[in-house]
Amino acid sequence: MEKRNRGFERVSGFTHVSLPERKTAFSAGYDIAAAEDIMLKAGSVTLVPTGLKAYMREDEYLGIHIRSSIAIKHQLSLINGQGIIDADYYNNSDNEGHIMIAIMNHAQTAVKLEKNMRIAQGIFVKYLQVDADHAQAIRTGGMGSTGK
Repeated sequence: MEKRNRGFERVSGFTHVSLPERKTAFSAGYDIAAAEDIMLKAGSVTLVPTGLKAYMREDEYLGIHIRSSIAIKHQLSLINGQGIIDADYYNNSDNEGHIMIAIMNHAQTAVKLEKNMRIAQGIFVKYLQVDADHAQAIRTGGMGSTGK
């Protein structure tokens, strides 16, 4: 069997979503779409489901970035600037590793995202560890579980 390094899969119940793709040969990011129609209320944060999970090597993470076109046109941003999906988030027991994108609507009016609308980009990144790193904890759940 071929060793898998990194990629995307659909979360259970989201068989209709398309797997992310790069649109050009020199694109860094894989376009990620909304899995369903959703309304972003003015002045608030909404978790947007993607129907996706990502697998990668242990020394990598998936950086989630809002697409610049949607950010500029609709005054949207990620509430945390960049989402970080850790390698051990994949297939976690709480939510199967479902990537949810926390979008802040800075506009005075609501913004509707339509199913299959490209809203973000995912970029796989290798990271380094310090010499004295002794992290041994095992993830026990989904979003926010490493702080428990």
